[in-house]
Amino acid sequence: METKIKITNAAEQCVIDIEGVIGVSEESQFAHPSQRVATYERFREVVDEISAIEASEVVVNIRSAGGDVNDALLIYEALSALETKVTTRCYGYVASAATIIAQAASEGCREIASSALYLIHQSSCVVEGNASDVEERLNLLRKTDERISSLYAERSGREVAQFEQLMAENGGRGRWLSPEETVENGLADVVIGREESERRESIVDRVKRWFSPAESEKEESSDINVLHTPVDAVATSSVIAFEEGQKQASPSKVKPVEDPSVEEMRLSGNISAYDEDAKRLRLMGM
Repeated sequence: METKIKITNAAEQCVIDIEGVIGVSEESQFAHPSQRVATYERFREVVDEISAIEASEVVVNIRSAGGDVNDALLIYEALSALETKVTTRCYGYVASAATIIAQAASEGCREIASSALYLIHQSSCVVEGNASDVEERLNLLRKTDERISSLYAERSGREVAQFEQLMAENGGRGRWLSPEETVENGLADVVIGREESERRESIVDRVKRWFSPAESEKEESSDINVLHTPVDAVATSSVIAFEEGQKQASPSKVKPVEDPSVEEMRLSGNISAYDEDAKRLRLMGM
């Protein structure tokens, strides 16, 4: 998977986009540089560039389903060390190692899109060898889980046990959290992208609300003209209001026109012209 770490500077704000897999060992990289993933070696150059421009704010857009824990922890430390405001914004599937980077934001600046999903789980690896090799890797996995759950607890102000339990669900594969659940568990500070959609009520929903108000709205609202409902008013099913509206409504005004009789067919323009030509020919004696 191609991964991008891209910096865009605009005025005092620096935007970093992190997409795709986070970290794979250098010997396992793709040949072309543009297809190499977001290892710390590449990200370190980004951090140096940010430090050089002294941006007053850094926004990190994260669209990643995870990757290597080691690289994610190093990126987390690099972002946390910046002497500026850091905002992380999660979009789409944000999982595993990507959630570690998302915790590197300044206080109150961990954002998650209203359409995103967030996954934390126990670390995993591939290992081969004898029993000692497997046991050594098992100890490393347990230490890694302890470090990750402690990081979540530190940033959220919650107990470590809460995140150990979440990470252990479904046999250690964790559970996908909605944006609201992510905030409830202290892994994000605010859901973004929802305010605008809540302000924009579709015309269909508005019409439904006019004629099917909630019970609480029915009790509190007064009779109004249902044909001219104010923007912030809620109409009722009151007969009085309906009759008043009918009185104020007038029929549409149209020009009177006579309907042709059943026997009389309305002639088209071509037929009328033909009839006129025939009359002239008869008058000329032809």
